[in-house]
Amino acid sequence: MTYSKLNYVGLSAFILLAACASKPPTTNTANTGAGSRSTEAAALPPASATNQGAGQGGNQGANSGLYGNNYGAGQNAANPYAGQVLATLGDRVFFATDAYNLSEEARATLSRQAAWLNGNPNSRLLVAGNCDERGTREYNLALGARRANSVKDFLVSLGVNANRIETVSYGKERPIDDRPNESGWAINRNSHSMPIN
Repeated sequence: MTYSKLNYVGLSAFILLAACASKPPTTNTANTGAGSRSTEAAALPPASATNQGAGQGGNQGANSGLYGNNYGAGQNAANPYAGQVLATLGDRVFFATDAYNLSEEARATLSRQAAWLNGNPNSRLLVAGNCDERGTREYNLALGARRANSVKDFLVSLGVNANRIETVSYGKERPIDDRPNESGWAINRNSHSMPIN
C-alpha cells in the first residue's frame, strides 16, 4: 500500500469515528438518586404533540434510563420521547434492604410520573421490580414483585388507571451495578418504570 492510500484509509476511519461520536444530553447530575432531574424536561414534547403514527415498536436503545440500562421495553410508539421524559422525571425508585415500602423521595418521583401519565392518557407503563444479589432467586423474585406492585398501587392512588400499568419482577437477575458491596446493592434494589406500547 502506498503512503497516499494509507492516509486516505486513516482519514476515512477518523471521519467515520468522528461522525459516530455523539454527546449525550446535558443533565443535572448533582442528585443521582431517584429524583434526579434534567434541565431539558421542558423541551421534550408531550405525547399529544408527537406523530401518533410514528413507528412500530420504537427504538429500544433510546430509553437508557438513569443508569444507562434498558430492560428490553420498546419506546412508546405514540410518543418516541416517553422514555426520555420518564428518565427526566425519574424512572427509578430505590428501596431499603428486604423492603418494599416507598420512601418520601420515591413518592415524590412517582408523583411526577403520575402527573405525566395523567396528562398523557394513551401512555402505558411497565414497572419492573429489582433486587440485589443476596438471597435466593425465589425470595428475590417475590420481593421484586412486591416492589413493582407497591409502585403500581401508589400510581393508581394518584389517579392512573390500573389497566395502563403492568408489573414484572426480575428479582436479582438484572443488576445495574455489579459491585458486590452495599453501594452496588443499594442501586440494584429498585423499581424501574418504562413506557410500553
